[in-house]
Amino acid sequence: MNIIDHTDDEILETANPWWMDLIKFSNKGQYGKFIKNFSYELLLGLNEVELGKQFAKSELARNLSEDWDYIGIIRRGEHVTVLYRVRSSEKEGEWLGRLVLGYEKGEIKIFSASIF
Repeated sequence: MNIIDHTDDEILETANPWWMDLIKFSNKGQYGKFIKNFSYELLLGLNEVELGKQFAKSELARNLSEDWDYIGIIRRGEHVTVLYRVRSSEKEGEWLGRLVLGYEKGEIKIFSASIF
């Protein structure tokens, strides 16, 4: 099964709730809950110490607004990238949120999540 074959609505049924969870758990600094839908491949590449520092020290990562906008979906290979406009509850401006989804062992998983 390839996620790029799903409709936008089908992808967003998974992506949007997961994006909301990532924001919520990032704000709360709940690392274990933050990574719950990550692919095994992504988990292997994470440096838990560095990610822990980000949760502890990043003003942006701990103050993400729940006021975000869906921008679009990019399909490539076996993954889709869902793009979001993200705001902070503490800093002025907007950031680009990126959530990469694909299949791993028959289940949709997060292969990357970031804010630029």
